[in-house]
Amino acid sequence: MSEPNPVVSVVVPLFNEAGNVFPLLDRITSIVDALGVSYEIVLVNDGSRDTTVAEIRTVMARQNNIVLIDLSRNFGHQLAATAGIEIARGDAVVLMDGDLQDPPELIAEFFAKWRDGYDVVYAVRRTRKGESAFKLLTARIFYRIIKRLTNVAIPVDTGDFRLMSRRVVTALNESPERHRFLRGMVSWVGFNQIGVEYDRDERNAGVTKYPFSKMFRFAIDGITSFSDVPLRFVSYFGFISSLVAFLYAILVIVFKLFSLNPPAYTKGWASTIVAIMFLGGVQLIGLGILGEYVGRIYEQVKGRPLYLVREISRSSPQPMHAADSATAQETQL
Repeated sequence: MSEPNPVVSVVVPLFNEAGNVFPLLDRITSIVDALGVSYEIVLVNDGSRDTTVAEIRTVMARQNNIVLIDLSRNFGHQLAATAGIEIARGDAVVLMDGDLQDPPELIAEFFAKWRDGYDVVYAVRRTRKGESAFKLLTARIFYRIIKRLTNVAIPVDTGDFRLMSRRVVTALNESPERHRFLRGMVSWVGFNQIGVEYDRDERNAGVTKYPFSKMFRFAIDGITSFSDVPLRFVSYFGFISSLVAFLYAILVIVFKLFSLNPPAYTKGWASTIVAIMFLGGVQLIGLGILGEYVGRIYEQVKGRPLYLVREISRSSPQPMHAADSATAQETQL
């Protein structure tokens, strides 16, 4: 007989988080044990170059209910999280980071809200400890911008820390887009959603995996995945530039016909060069925005798998099922 699916799955993507594995699993285990339901903890190794996998295997040797998904290389946080969500079997799936900035103790409150009938329970950051003023400011600006640009109600000041019901997870698994912005995708799915405020802690160990360059790239992915406003902005700006040029041409003709002294800005090369450089810059910006969208189309139509799995290991008192064994042998999902 096959082992029944767990009630709760906790999915944690990990990249070079060796110093956080033991305290992370201790805190998660103590919380989900107290729920009194069956569970699994799905750890996704996203191509770590430190001893993260060795630390996980040490825990697996003495603790049941651990699932290790070892990816073939580093695919990035969003795709690693996607791998964990797709393989998680729980009726409710919790997604969280592995740096302990998101407190596992909040899982109990997530679970209670899910029992009350909510499909998505997301964590809203009330305060963020240990982060620079620049990062706090840019994060605040990003969430407000994306809220205005999209027609999807993406909550502000939220990360990927959340609980999702099985029907939300199924909807995500049926969405094969490559440039994934999970918090936006979960909002797009809909169903009953509610936020829970919390105070975000400092990183427990290690260094951030999201420097400014990656955060900027992530912001671009979020905007282009859920809005075509940048494309329309280029069109609007083109119309405005053409209108200004047309009015300027009429002004020059009027001064010429009536032999009036033209204003200073119509004389010489300065105004011409400025106009050419301005319009050239606008055109290059427009081509860059178009390139972002075309590049995403190009990546999507190639149809490559989102990620590749080296191995799936389960620490369980029951032997691995035949289906799970076959899955572990696959290198493509």
